[in-house]
Amino acid sequence: MNKRRPHTAELEHRYEGESPIRTLFYLFEEQKLRVLLAFLFFSIKHSPTWIMPLLTANTIDLIASHKSLSKLVINIVILAVVTLQNWPMNLLYVKFQSKAIREVENRLRSALVERMQQLTMGFYLKSNAGVLQTKVVRDVENIEQMVRNLSDGGSAAINGIVGAIVITAIKVPIFLPFFIVLAPLIAILIAKLRFKLRSRNEAFRGEIENMSARVNEMTSLMPITRAHGLEESALQTMNDSFGNVKRAGFKLDIFNAKFGALSWVTFQMANVLCLAVASYCALKGKFGVTIGDVVLLTAFFGQLIGSVILLTSLMPTIAKGFASIRSLGEVLESPDIEENANKPQISHVVGAVDFNHVQFRYPQGNRNAISNLTVSVKPGEMIALVGPSGSGKSTFINLVIGFLRPQSGTISIDGHDLSKFDLRTFRKFISVVPQESVLFEGSVRGNITYGLGSVSDQRVLDALQAANALDFVRELPEGTNTLVGERGARISGGQKQRLAIARALIRNPRILILDEATSALDSESESAIQEALETLMHDRTTFVVAHRLSTVQKADLIVVLDKGELVESGRHSDLVGAGGLYQRLYDAQVFHNQPEEK
Repeated sequence: MNKRRPHTAELEHRYEGESPIRTLFYLFEEQKLRVLLAFLFFSIKHSPTWIMPLLTANTIDLIASHKSLSKLVINIVILAVVTLQNWPMNLLYVKFQSKAIREVENRLRSALVERMQQLTMGFYLKSNAGVLQTKVVRDVENIEQMVRNLSDGGSAAINGIVGAIVITAIKVPIFLPFFIVLAPLIAILIAKLRFKLRSRNEAFRGEIENMSARVNEMTSLMPITRAHGLEESALQTMNDSFGNVKRAGFKLDIFNAKFGALSWVTFQMANVLCLAVASYCALKGKFGVTIGDVVLLTAFFGQLIGSVILLTSLMPTIAKGFASIRSLGEVLESPDIEENANKPQISHVVGAVDFNHVQFRYPQGNRNAISNLTVSVKPGEMIALVGPSGSGKSTFINLVIGFLRPQSGTISIDGHDLSKFDLRTFRKFISVVPQESVLFEGSVRGNITYGLGSVSDQRVLDALQAANALDFVRELPEGTNTLVGERGARISGGQKQRLAIARALIRNPRILILDEATSALDSESESAIQEALETLMHDRTTFVVAHRLSTVQKADLIVVLDKGELVESGRHSDLVGAGGLYQRLYDAQVFHNQPEEK
C-alpha cells in the first residue's frame, strides 16, 4: 500500500463556498505548533518596542527624583538585555515561521501539479496554459506573501497595540480612553488617504501599460510603417502616449507630495496633542502623571497609531491572498478528473482497437465532434484519418489516447472496454509523433529518453539509427550530450522531427500515432523522415492523421471523416475512383501539385 503523501489532503479538501479564512486555517492546521512558537518568539524579540518606553520613563523618573544609582543601573541592564535578546529570538522566529510557510507552499504546489496530472485533456482544451502556470507560481506566491506579511506586520501591530494599551492601563489608566478613541480615528484618516493614493497609482500604472502596448505595437508594425511611409503617424501615436504618461505621472507626484505632507502633519499633530495633554497633567500634578509618563504616553500613542495603520495597510495583500486561495480551489476542486484510481492496470497490449458507436461533443460545441462512429482496427494495421479541417481527426486521436472520453458508445483495446482500466498504464504502450515535435531545453539524449530512467547508450544509438538521425547527431558538437535549446531552437525542424521519432522508437510502442508528422517539412526532410516512419510503423498498430494524401496510399484502411461522421472507408485504390470526398481531396492535391506550363 502506498504511503500517504502529505499533500494528498489538499486534493480531498472542499474549497467551494468556504471562507478563505477557514481555508487558510485548514492549510496551516498541521503547522499550528510552529505558528504558535513563531508568534511567541516574535513577541519576545519585538518586546523592546513596548519595554523600552517603559524603562526609559522609569529612568527619567529616577533621575528627576534623584533616587539611588542601583535602580538606575538595573534599568540600564534590563534595557541592554532586552535589546540583545532580539538576535537569538529573531533567528528562532524566522526558523519556525519559514518552516511553516515553506511547508504549506510546497504542499500546495505539489497538490496543484498532481491534480493537473489527473485532469482530463478536456480541461486543458478550455484552459489557458499561462493561467495554470500563474496558479502554480504567482497564486501560491501571493498566499505565501500574505501569510508572511501577516506574520511580520500583523504580529508587530498586535504586539504594539497590546503592549501600548496594557502598559498604559497599568501606568496611566486615565489616558486609556484618549488612546482608544483618538488613535483609531487618526489611523483611519491616514488609511483613507492611502486608499486614494492607491487609485492614483493604478491610473498611472494603466498609462504605463498603455504606453508599453503602443511601443510593442510600433516595433511589430515597423516593416509596414516604414514600407508605407507612416513614420510621422507612428511618432504622433507614441508622443500622445508619452504625453498621457507625463500628465498622469505629474498628477501622481503632486498627490504623493500632498499625501506625504498631510499624513506626516496629521500623525505629528496627534503626537503633539498627546504631548500637550500629558505635559499639562504632569506640570499641574494631575492624575499622578510624572515626567517619565509624558515620554511613555507620547511613545505609546505614536506606536498605537502606527500599529493600526500597519494593520490597515495589510488589507490589499490579504485581499490578493484570499483571491489566490479561491483561484487554487478552481483547480484543486475541478470535477474534470480522469478517474484512474482503483481500476485494473493494463500489462500487455496486442494492438486491436475498436470504436463501437462512439459519440463525443465538446462542452461549448454546437454539434458532435464525433457521431456514431464504428471502426475496427486489427493489430499491426495502418489506419489513415483523412478529412477537411474540423472533420474530427484530432478528436478521434484524443479518444484513442484516452484524453477524451466518449459520451456514448465504447472504445475497446484488445476486446476490453478502455474506460474500465487505468489509462496511465495503457499509455505506456503508446507513442505519439506530433506535427511539431515538443523538445525541452536539455540534451539530445535527455529528450529521447524522457521519463525512461536509466537507458543504455547502445539503445539510444539504435533508436537514432532507426530514426535516420544518427548521422546528424554525430555531427553535433557534443553528440548525444548536445543541448538542443528551448523547444529545440538549436536544430532544424527536420532534425527535431527525427528526434521525436527516435523518442517514439525507444519506447517500443504497440500503438503509434502520427499526427501530420511530415506536413510542416520540406521535401528533402520529408523523404528522410518518411523512411524513419516506415521503420517505426513496422508491426505496430498505427494511426496516421494525414494532410498530404500521398503519404497514406499504403494504409490498410483509410477512414474519411466529415463533420464528425464517417463518410467513407477503404484502401486508397478503392476510394480514389469512388467519386466521394476522398477522391475530391485527392484530385485537388494532385491538381495543385502539377507544375505550371511554360
